[in-house]
Amino acid sequence: MVSSLSFVAPLLLLVVIVIPLSCAHREDWVGSVLFHKNDLYPGSKMILYFTSSNATMLPRAQADLIPFSSRKIPVILSRLSIPAGSPAAADIRYTLAECEASPTPGVAAQTCVTSFESMIDFAASNLGTQNIRALATRLDKQDRVTPRQSYMVESIRPILGASHDKVACHKVPYPYSVFACHTTTADLYMVTLSGTDGTKVETLTACHSDVTPTFFDEKITMTPQGAPVCHFWAYEGRLWVRN
Repeated sequence: MVSSLSFVAPLLLLVVIVIPLSCAHREDWVGSVLFHKNDLYPGSKMILYFTSSNATMLPRAQADLIPFSSRKIPVILSRLSIPAGSPAAADIRYTLAECEASPTPGVAAQTCVTSFESMIDFAASNLGTQNIRALATRLDKQDRVTPRQSYMVESIRPILGASHDKVACHKVPYPYSVFACHTTTADLYMVTLSGTDGTKVETLTACHSDVTPTFFDEKITMTPQGAPVCHFWAYEGRLWVRN
């Protein structure tokens, strides 16, 4: 039984303010906030903000009717009534190129999914069981609106019981909900953050020891080099593990 089928949550993005607004929508899905594990400790602070996302998660039957290929971009734009020169069209081109790129070295399996059902199928296939559950970041504010503010790390708890095999699914920019999913061996933690306005966040956090000289090296220049690189998990992302 897939226990997370009933888990339906509002969509939020976790964004760090140092990312230029012109490209922030293309950074959110990787967690935005990158830091060395040595910098994650009770009392450390980061400037963060949460913002709503309007992307809709389509049922698989509906999503499968819409082409999802760079070769079909004119058809996609026409089907979704999106002008060719618009930011939404740029998101489509960007995401399709990323989804069709060569597999990341060292990642056993990766794909992009256009529905929650497809996400579950990919996770279950790679975890070898239908008995799986999803972990995610949670925000305690009912209105899901917070200002840019300082958040202090209150506690860090290793996620016990998560096996070596895990499947990560990150939201990518698209007119409707699309997720980039891949297997991962990252160490997982649940970090409690406290905002200056009293907001509490339980944020799933991944720390990668097998950092390759590609994405992370381009995004983080802090010392010490070679230390595990961590990132918080955007709200709509899911981390799938065996029950």
